[in-house]
Amino acid sequence: MWANRAWVGHYLPDGTAAGSELVPYSRLLNAVEGNTTFYGTPSDATVSKWAQQAADDFRFVVKAPRAITHERRLRETQLDLDEFVNLLEPLDHRLAGITLQFPASFGPGDLDALDAAARTLSRTVRWSVEVRHSEFCGGPAMTKLHRLLEGHGMERVVLDTTVLFARPPTTDAGREEWRTKPRIPLLDVALTDRPIVRFIGCDVPARTEAGLHRWDATLADWIDDGRSPTFFVHTPDNSTTPELARAVHDRVRVLVPDLAPLPDPLPIHPTEQRTLF
Repeated sequence: MWANRAWVGHYLPDGTAAGSELVPYSRLLNAVEGNTTFYGTPSDATVSKWAQQAADDFRFVVKAPRAITHERRLRETQLDLDEFVNLLEPLDHRLAGITLQFPASFGPGDLDALDAAARTLSRTVRWSVEVRHSEFCGGPAMTKLHRLLEGHGMERVVLDTTVLFARPPTTDAGREEWRTKPRIPLLDVALTDRPIVRFIGCDVPARTEAGLHRWDATLADWIDDGRSPTFFVHTPDNSTTPELARAVHDRVRVLVPDLAPLPDPLPIHPTEQRTLF
């Protein structure tokens, strides 16, 4: 997300108009997980607006519509996926990838459908999958999944909910995260040169920060191995996620000095124009 109005005056400049948040956000961080596309397909005009507002070096990792992954479970969806790729064309080099996020019921019996769909996916786009079935967290089913993904050059999204489920939540927002997020083991695997991590924190800031620190060495190792990871930070209320994400990047830069810095954010309180009259 980037249009969090609570960030205006804290991470985004004062006076940022609704609908224009992407302009300063893309100068604060260099990537975003496009979650809105999961719930509804944007219009051509909306995608063009994203392309116009985002900084040139900004990257989008967007989710495919749930009608494809949840309702039709990847059956007979080639035309829909092609249309979705075409819709995103205005993003050009800013489109870092598309994620197929599956429900927990998408299990080993669905791998043939995934394999068949993967054979028809556009090769102009990097693809990743997020699976939530318990059998994909170890054993033969996980091995088969990883072989399938590697064969098609697809990444498995790493979902880290360990901090979230370490202790019961204490806030309404935390309880909502506890209710809706999958409780699966952490598998910090990288199948391609572009791993993706989704870190879900809890409603206790100190515990969230401690969980983030545990990723520093892994991210640095991946970069040293020639990979380019994308790391997304979520918390129940997302009130401080831009700050947390920038802190992760800064710590990894200490371990990997050659890592490029994040962009310089726009000033939060722009200097007012002075006049003689």
